[in-house]
Amino acid sequence: MTNYHLVATTFYGLEDVLADELLQLGARNIQKGNRSVRFQGDLGFMYKANYNLHTALRILTEIKNARKIFKAEHLYRIIYQMDWSAYMDVKDRFRIDVTGQTKYFDNTRFIALKAKDAIVDQFREKHNVRPNIDLKNPDLRIVLHFADDKLNILLDSSGEPLHKRGYRTATNIAPLNEVLAAGIIALSGWHDNQNLLDPMCGSGTILIEAAMMQMRIPAGINRREFAFEKWKNFDSNLFEIIKESSLNKIQELHDGIKLIGYDKEPSAVAKAQQNVKNANLEAFISIKQADFFKSVRPDKPTMLLFNPPYDERLSIDVQNFYNQIGNTLKHHYPDTTAWMLVGNLQALKYVGLRPSRKIKLFNGKLEARLAKYELYAGSKKRN
Repeated sequence: MTNYHLVATTFYGLEDVLADELLQLGARNIQKGNRSVRFQGDLGFMYKANYNLHTALRILTEIKNARKIFKAEHLYRIIYQMDWSAYMDVKDRFRIDVTGQTKYFDNTRFIALKAKDAIVDQFREKHNVRPNIDLKNPDLRIVLHFADDKLNILLDSSGEPLHKRGYRTATNIAPLNEVLAAGIIALSGWHDNQNLLDPMCGSGTILIEAAMMQMRIPAGINRREFAFEKWKNFDSNLFEIIKESSLNKIQELHDGIKLIGYDKEPSAVAKAQQNVKNANLEAFISIKQADFFKSVRPDKPTMLLFNPPYDERLSIDVQNFYNQIGNTLKHHYPDTTAWMLVGNLQALKYVGLRPSRKIKLFNGKLEARLAKYELYAGSKKRN
């Protein structure tokens, strides 16, 4: 079968995690980039990557590379000379997205319009009919990625970003992106030899993603569709084989291991419980109303992993709130490891504990830190 040159996009700081996921999935020629990982695979592997990957935002397929794109006429000529009938019919609707950076064009909208003209002109001249643009629900998503004068033309095989899993129908203010949640779980090193506690669980995203990753449940199991299902070369039988093979790899958690979520707001608890139900994980995830600041460490070995509020929209006194987090960890959670994703870098100073590790990440455009705290009963013993 034909080997495709593929690009998986992700958040800054998750490139290593995504590369590891791809390696475990069976990708070839893996190369890490900035917020992306390049790899190779056949058509079935492209389906497999979309269906399974937890830390990828999109899977793009390269169809053309060009250099010395200095002017609009260069761009038009390159795109016009491609055989677009290999990828779409005249009745299909398409959209064009422009990414990357180039000093030769000031306006990404102008680039997209010029590329659109080239495709439309080709169909009009061949068939005397033009295809239409559809920004919301296109049959084909085309990506033009610039690196100065270099142009990479790709097809988006995912459609809606892969973080839109399909299970999260109820959310709170500023919910954590599912891909970022999966990334911090991988970075934390959590495995199901201990419980996992999210003491400020919000919509339950961290716990759901943790269960799915540990049980090898495909990230796309609840999605309604992928963009490649509208492609001319879509092989529905092959996709069904890929899905069946992936589902056969699902495994149970170790006996007695629980994923536990607390939230002090009844509305948040109800939303998290609904999302857990949507993901069919009620047997493995327990959500209850509780105030973390009044909680104590469970008897069984437990890791804490949470994304405490730090947004101004949530109306908290940051200094007092994070000081309470530090005091609760220090006094109520001895001999425990805690990880926190914090998007307010100043807030970390108020915790009053020294993190053993800090990992730079981005939550959207917001710079964040994933901080690790190793908590001990009494003072830390030195060897």
